[in-house]
Amino acid sequence: MLADVRAFARYALGLRAYLRHTLTSEECRRQVDELLRTRERALLVILERAVYGHPRSPYRALLRHAGIELGDVRHLVHENGVEGTLERLHEEGVYVSLDEFKCRRPIERSGLRLTVRPEDFDSPLLGAAFIGSTGGSTGPRRRVLLDFDHRAHGAIYHRLFLETFDLLDRPVGLWRAAPPGAAGIGTVLGFAKVGKPVERWFSHNRLAPKRGIVKDFVFTAYTVAASRASRMRLPWPEFVPLREARIVARWAAEKRREGIPALLNTTSSSGVRVSLAAEELGLDIAGTFFRLGGEPFTAAKAEAIARSGGIAVSNYSMSELGRVGVACAAPTALDDLHVTTDQLAVIQRERTVAPGASVQALLYTTLRPNAPKLMLNVESDDYGTLEQRDCGCLLGELGFSTHVHGVRSYEKLTSEGMTFVGSDVFALLDDVLPARFGGQPTDYQLVEEEIGGVPKVSVVVSPSVGDVDERAVIETVLDALSAGPGYKSMMADVWRGGGTLRVVRREPYATGAGKLLPLHVLDRTRPGG
Repeated sequence: MLADVRAFARYALGLRAYLRHTLTSEECRRQVDELLRTRERALLVILERAVYGHPRSPYRALLRHAGIELGDVRHLVHENGVEGTLERLHEEGVYVSLDEFKCRRPIERSGLRLTVRPEDFDSPLLGAAFIGSTGGSTGPRRRVLLDFDHRAHGAIYHRLFLETFDLLDRPVGLWRAAPPGAAGIGTVLGFAKVGKPVERWFSHNRLAPKRGIVKDFVFTAYTVAASRASRMRLPWPEFVPLREARIVARWAAEKRREGIPALLNTTSSSGVRVSLAAEELGLDIAGTFFRLGGEPFTAAKAEAIARSGGIAVSNYSMSELGRVGVACAAPTALDDLHVTTDQLAVIQRERTVAPGASVQALLYTTLRPNAPKLMLNVESDDYGTLEQRDCGCLLGELGFSTHVHGVRSYEKLTSEGMTFVGSDVFALLDDVLPARFGGQPTDYQLVEEEIGGVPKVSVVVSPSVGDVDERAVIETVLDALSAGPGYKSMMADVWRGGGTLRVVRREPYATGAGKLLPLHVLDRTRPGG
């Protein structure tokens, strides 16, 4: 309790200063230019102060085990640059796998075994304003330290995005989950920092002071109340479940009638739902700009939004890093993104994900000390195509020449912007469903697919199980997925309200190697954030 009070006090003081000063275009560009020019120095400073100067750092143990001293790293950076150095370090065993970073297993190299905790990856250089946690999308919810310097830097990408797509005069709407979801409050604060307050905040979940999310309610209530005392008033999240997409569509149509179409920040599937609702009701939302993220942005989704006259692009974020990719205005692919190389570095390594199947996994390194987590060649559960390209759009002109597209995930189930970790799903299929309805674990499977641009998750039940109550199957799945912390209940409620689940009676899908996987995906591309 005392730690919570202290963290809240730090947050309260930091929020006032954060809202007091808005970032101008000139400040944003100047910061980006400085950070891009000093990437090598930034990497060395972090290694010197937060790794070699921090005895408990798992990265220090890996470097020492590989026989690499700080002077060696300085030489590598001088000779090979940032990414070249990271490639060399990886070859020497200086990296952290996804399971190691999620603390699902110890860090093990030949002759070295380290048992790690989530806090071992915190940056010792970070002056935290408050302590938050990740959404647990690929493992247990993990503690992350956040501060307002990090939030202010993340706001730079909001400003540059608005300028790149000529959106500075657009009214901004948001259909994102309220806390315990992190995307909504983070986006509201980000837009406020660049002097572009969100007009309406539609929330997929109802925010109320109920068990499990009392601190989230207090945190949000204080944030909104404190903003009223400043010149930057923040909106209260209005509960709009997925089935009520027409409410958001009507707001977008109202903005269209007033003469300036809206900018709507939401998940990819929610953007489709708004477009379909507008089409069904005969609402004119032409020109509405959809800034999407949180789940796959596919050709089917793009087509559904385009039918309503909307324009859509996607961005990419990670809770441990913040913004990873910002949409390119001169794309060569549907999800072409500029990697935010002012604050991070990325390399790729081959990873086997199934028998006979491998991908080029993305490994990230933080270049700013105030990132939520300190990362040095840390494997994510995403892969994609990296390339260097001068595209000619504003972000390219500012120096963001590293692009990524075709970003996909190989470990988690995401639909309607809600993500469940594989381990939760495995327990559901292996234990819960067979115990309730009979059969074996191999008789059940979750299949993620897209129908008309709207995501669906099918609960596949083998005919050999016999007759089942399909409604009971769906409720059993939702009850099992909602068990635990409040954020899980929130995510399951979003799926329940959106009718995301359905039951399909057939044999589970098998891989080319004849293997039955608990999670199966049909025609998926998966950009994040």
